[in-house]
Amino acid sequence: MIWFLQGQASQRDIILGAREALPDNVRVFASHGGDRPEITGMAHASFKEPENRDERIDWVIRTAVQHSIKVILAGRVGGAYEARRAEFDRAGITLVTGGVSSRTFELVDDKANFTAEAERAGLACIPAITVQNADQLRAAYETLSPSSEVCIKPVVGIYGQGFWRFKVGVDPFRCFANPDAREVDFETYHRIYAAGPEREAMLVMPYLPGAECSVDMVCEAGKVVEYVGRRKAGSHQTFERGTPATDLAIAAAEHFGCDGIINVQTRDDAEGKPLLLEINPRYSGGIGYTRMVGVNLAGVFAARRLGFAEPESCWKDGVRIRAITIPVSIPGE
Repeated sequence: MIWFLQGQASQRDIILGAREALPDNVRVFASHGGDRPEITGMAHASFKEPENRDERIDWVIRTAVQHSIKVILAGRVGGAYEARRAEFDRAGITLVTGGVSSRTFELVDDKANFTAEAERAGLACIPAITVQNADQLRAAYETLSPSSEVCIKPVVGIYGQGFWRFKVGVDPFRCFANPDAREVDFETYHRIYAAGPEREAMLVMPYLPGAECSVDMVCEAGKVVEYVGRRKAGSHQTFERGTPATDLAIAAAEHFGCDGIINVQTRDDAEGKPLLLEINPRYSGGIGYTRMVGVNLAGVFAARRLGFAEPESCWKDGVRIRAITIPVSIPGE
């Protein structure tokens, strides 16, 4: 039996992919911190997770032992579970967090550490300057802006929160009128940044004009066993394998010791060369799209971890997809 703890909303796709690949007599469990039956209802059985993180991990161990669950995928906050791996080992539970050790999370969750380690390892990545006050922010901008556009993002964060592109000549009010564009003139941003209390560390870096590639993969102890690259093309997404972007992503995942279902993001520079953006030691929001191209990553993960034959991947060339929103009926309280 296997248990998928709360992750992205794509947890639903993970559950469906696992069930498709596993024998009918193997039960799939799921849990979530909120009332999300449209997600967890896809599993054979589901639970509601406690809010407190430490209580949650204790509860996960007890519940897994009670139901004889053999494999657990952390889904999110993998670093917190990784720190308590020994307790899962003693209970006879295979814990999958996204990394092989706490060092994986120390390096990939902090974007400054990630950039420094990627550069040390010779992995092509976007150079970045860490800033912690307004003077450092201006100095970093003045260093980078003569040769390229500049952007900024938090050292620690997900979902692109806190990312802004410094756009020369843009209307200063644009960041309020159209915040989804993520464009702001530097002086407006700097003035607001300097007006408040001490800020958390941010990364200032060149803005790359090329396309982004999101590479979903299954890793085992730092070795990639299956993967799919996704690239946005307007309102659609296309898929790729064996490209410079996916090759770079695989090299990064293996260097940083990834383990589980993870995601690596790259972005092309003006010459089309891919550079590393980040590693997310958890599955992505779009991982379910990969089944459309003939690769069931969740099924590969679940089958291999439980000792079953993995589903055969049958790559389909030329697939292009577009996501739509559909309503689903859920049980009442």
